[in-house]
Amino acid sequence: MDLGIRGRRAIVNGGSAGLGRGSALALAREGVDLVISARGEERLRAACADIARETGVRVTPVATDHSTAEGRAKILAACPDPDILVMTCSPPPVTGDYLAIEPTDWQANLAVTLISPVEFIRATIGSMIARRWGRIDIGTGAAKYPVEIRILSGAPRAALNNYVVAVAKKVARHNVILNNLLPGMHHTDGIRDGFLRTAARNGTTYDDEVAKFARDFRIPQGGFGDADDFGAFCALLCSEQARYVVGQSFVVDGGVGNSTF
Repeated sequence: MDLGIRGRRAIVNGGSAGLGRGSALALAREGVDLVISARGEERLRAACADIARETGVRVTPVATDHSTAEGRAKILAACPDPDILVMTCSPPPVTGDYLAIEPTDWQANLAVTLISPVEFIRATIGSMIARRWGRIDIGTGAAKYPVEIRILSGAPRAALNNYVVAVAKKVARHNVILNNLLPGMHHTDGIRDGFLRTAARNGTTYDDEVAKFARDFRIPQGGFGDADDFGAFCALLCSEQARYVVGQSFVVDGGVGNSTF
């Protein structure tokens, strides 16, 4: 199916690996030109080169930290008027004890998981409204299903989801569509590294540890998702056909979320 977004321009923050890269690649396969940001320049440039080589679209790397005002300015200078904004980031550290979280931990993570997305929306939504076309996707599964190990990620993103839905209702009449994607566990470099360390300590394998996690957390699908599959769903929500899907929060977690709606 043609998603109707060929020739559009997108900013994908945190797009050098994981779900961000999966989303960037899916958009590029639909003919969307990309500006991709990440903090690690070497991995970012390699990812951009791979995506450009496979898809033939224009891919511009911007090595910076989007949680800072300087970083956001650098990204927006490369693409001041995007049609599509996808906000991803490396997840904050896993929290073993909620009482151990200090104010400095909250401040650092709020800058990445709440303030940065809000500021990007404020900076780009005006031009989307003027053109009467825009798509914005963000989120994390912990925003809807709180769990202690993901408090630093889930709590700020829950606030962000609230913000996104409120804004979505305001701007939908201009064909500017905002939605939240709420991923659970997916095979990404960060997840793989963590589970490989656990496997080394336990004398097991990565697959063993994934299967154990899926059992312990009762993931009905039986395992983890794939970053490229997630990216394809992100691209669908950025498509021309998504114009009547407004302010929704889509859980992509293999069925672990236990709710009817």
